[in-house]
Parts: sequence; structure tokens; C-alpha cells
Amino acid sequence: MLDYIEPVFRPPSEWKSLILQVTNGCSHNQCTFCEMYTQPQKKFRPKKPEEIERELTMIAASGVRVSRVFLADGDAMTLPYARLKLICELIRQYLPSVTRISSYCLPRNLTNKTVGQLAELRSLGLSLMYVGCESGDDEVLARVRKGETYASSLTALEKIKAAGMKSSVMILNGLGGPALSEQHAVSSARLMNEAQPDYLSTLVVSFPLGQDRFSAGFDGKFRPLTQPELFHEMQTLLEHLELEKTIFRSDHASNYLVLKGVLGQDKQKLLSQIHLAISHPAA
Repeated sequence: MLDYIEPVFRPPSEWKSLILQVTNGCSHNQCTFCEMYTQPQKKFRPKKPEEIERELTMIAASGVRVSRVFLADGDAMTLPYARLKLICELIRQYLPSVTRISSYCLPRNLTNKTVGQLAELRSLGLSLMYVGCESGDDEVLARVRKGETYASSLTALEKIKAAGMKSSVMILNGLGGPALSEQHAVSSARLMNEAQPDYLSTLVVSFPLGQDRFSAGFDGKFRPLTQPELFHEMQTLLEHLELEKTIFRSDHASNYLVLKGVLGQDKQKLLSQIHLAISHPAA
């Protein structure tokens, strides 16, 4: 029914949502840890509003009840405010049963969007931003060509909160390798403490197509963390987190240890789980 340009990605929690592809690929597409949009057919381009309206018309005509919509691909929020507003208005027009619209969001996507504009999008249903901060450490971010800094990430997260939206932040465990592991964890915790996101998740950086491109940012000397090193980095992150009511998840398939809780009330429980995994790795 929908004219997807494959592959299409979505957050795990959006498995019940309608995936509405309003852009193809990622406008940045330089992060050395990301291979999601490297295929030739995934070159970035926005989808025309008339194409989006045609798809929404078909969905409405199908009679399928839709309650949630995820705006794909990886960079929908790069669209201008006026285009995003139009898309939200079209969703409201054709799918009035929708109660939540969400999207991936690069911090740079919000540079030219005001809190007032974001609040207007929030009033039209766009209420959850999945922000891939990856790290709060400027050196790590530069080495992986993220194109963001601690400051740019914090500014974006503060705008999201001020607009009444919710944020779900991703941090990549192991992103700095052994040499930058501690500063990656400590700086990431500091960023989260300032931002106080609604949701925080971690997954382990991996290289299914090889790590040569990634290692170039570390002068070819990058080594992935071992399982014990990953546990110690997670321990450092949690020890430095001072969150008030953030839902925390470390349960992606890449994680060696599943951790779930609310921070900070479950901080000691989660640290105990990590201490047990470090001291009894076979348990």
C-alpha cells in the first residue's frame, strides 16, 4: 500500500505504529558508526507533500484504525517547520484517531526551529522525539563524525522539553573504545543529568560491515570493548547519572546484560546487577 524505499528503520517501541516515510535516508549520513542509509537508493530526499497525502488517503480508505504514526526515515525533523506542520495537519485530517506522532531527531534539526514552532507541532500531535546523542563527549563525537557537540545536544533536548514534547535519548556503549571509555561515560552522564530526558536507552556499538571506516577516526587503532569492559563502562555511566524520573532501558539485542528501571529510584538496584555481572560473569 505504501511506497517505501527500503530499508526502513524504526525504534523498537514503534512496532505498532504506522511508519510514514516522509523523507528518504539521512541528510547528514556521515556518522562512521551508522550503516543504515549507505545504500545508493537511500540518498537523502524529502517526499513531496502530494505523495504523503496520497498515502494517507489510501490508509484512511482502508478502514484500518491508526493510533500512532512514526515519521521515517532517520531525518524527518530536518524538514522545515512549515512542511512538518502540513504533514501533521494531513495526518490529523485523514487519520483523526492518531494520538501520537513521533520521529527520529538529530540535534541539528532543531537549530532553526523555535520553541514556539515545536509547541505548535506538539499541539498537532508530534509529541515524542528519538534523539541519537550517542555520547556527551566532544572528542568522541568528533572522532565518529557525528557533527554534534555536548552543547548542541543539550540545546536540542532543552528545546524539546520547553515545547512540551518528550525525548527518548540513545547512548552508544563502547563508542569511544578503551582509551576514551571513561570520558565517554562520564560526559554522557553529565549531558543526561542536565537534560533530564523522559527515556534513556543504551545499545552496544557494532560493525556488521566491518570497522575500517569507523577506525579511521581513531587513527586505525580502535578496538571494540570486551564484555567486561562494556560492563565497567555501563557501571561508570550509571554511577554518574543523577536522574529524577527517567525510564531507563538497556535491553537491545546488542546488550550483554539486560537492565530496566526508573532513574534515579532504581539506580542502586541496577548497579547491583552490574556488580554481580562483573564479579560473576558466568552467573
